[in-house]
Amino acid sequence: MPDSLPADSVGIVTPQTYRFETPLKLACGQSLERHDLVVETYGELNADRSNAVLICHALSGHHHAAGYHSMDERKPGWWDACIGPGKPVDTNRFFVVCPNNLGGCHGSTGPNSINPETGKHYGPDFPVVTVGDWVKSQALLADRLGIDCWAAVVGGSLGGMQALQWSLDYPDRLRHAVAIASSPRLTAQNIAFNEVARQAIISDREFHGGRYDDHDTVPRRGLMLARMVGHITYLSDAAMGEKFGRELRDQAYKFGYGVEFQVESYLRYQGERFSETFDANTYLLMTRALDYFDPAYEFNGDLSKALAQATCEYLVLSFSTDWRFTPARSEEMVNAMIAARRKVSYAEIDAPWGHDAFLIPTPRYNAIFSAYMDRVAREVGA
Repeated sequence: MPDSLPADSVGIVTPQTYRFETPLKLACGQSLERHDLVVETYGELNADRSNAVLICHALSGHHHAAGYHSMDERKPGWWDACIGPGKPVDTNRFFVVCPNNLGGCHGSTGPNSINPETGKHYGPDFPVVTVGDWVKSQALLADRLGIDCWAAVVGGSLGGMQALQWSLDYPDRLRHAVAIASSPRLTAQNIAFNEVARQAIISDREFHGGRYDDHDTVPRRGLMLARMVGHITYLSDAAMGEKFGRELRDQAYKFGYGVEFQVESYLRYQGERFSETFDANTYLLMTRALDYFDPAYEFNGDLSKALAQATCEYLVLSFSTDWRFTPARSEEMVNAMIAARRKVSYAEIDAPWGHDAFLIPTPRYNAIFSAYMDRVAREVGA
């Protein structure tokens, strides 16, 4: 960490916890009698509360989207490249809100929280949540913050799904929805990847049916394998080839099954690090929420009919080498928006990093994202 913070950083930030005592009815039929959301905010809310932007995180994300928690923190928040003074989501103009989703493992109520009915951690008893449940809890957060209408709801990957769901569930409470590297629903292949990841966790002997906390253990190997599978799908073949190629760690074959190639070492490192910071039950919840997301489901598969109730404008961005959420999935979304006579701007950005490209500030990506958010800011007088 440098002695001083970058000029375009939001600086040192402190998460806040908001408690909601009103029961929250979930799509699965269960309710949470009370719940907490951990939130970070950046920038200032203007006098008429019109400049608020909601940032929705992806599967392994959380509330810490920008800035630093202390001068000792090595890396800034996960989307610091796009949030801050002069960046696409300009905190000199917007009041930015980023919550850790319900069911998360970074402070919001989830499997690691205490179940008031038992006095123990929820563990596997925490109810299955959906993207719609997250949006409902975010609407309660907006009420608490006094925000009647978001200038924009913005997200990448699973976050983009939340932005789309916002436009359907609360059409009069957002002016713009920005869906980046996202999809209107998962393909069978994507659901298959999620199932492999879940089975890696569930089959870990330390999982104990999700009650690993009672056994004072963690299914680290399962989490590690799940992350390795996921990480492979987030990168393009070209990106992995450029970064690692077929380089050997010791420049010679060892004719065994240990770590010999650099890419193997990298994946194991990523998996091990993830297993130390993420909760297994939360991973199961998040991937299942991904699987279930399909706003066209109640409209006989016709997304344009689902979008007929939306009133906001959309920005949809995809990346050429993203094979997890391909440009074709974004184009499917855009075509449905056009059929529903919604206003939408779309761009496919040429970038070599696969799905992770939405986290990397390339010039064309930055230019398009910044230009759109500049228009959003001007509309609300920010």
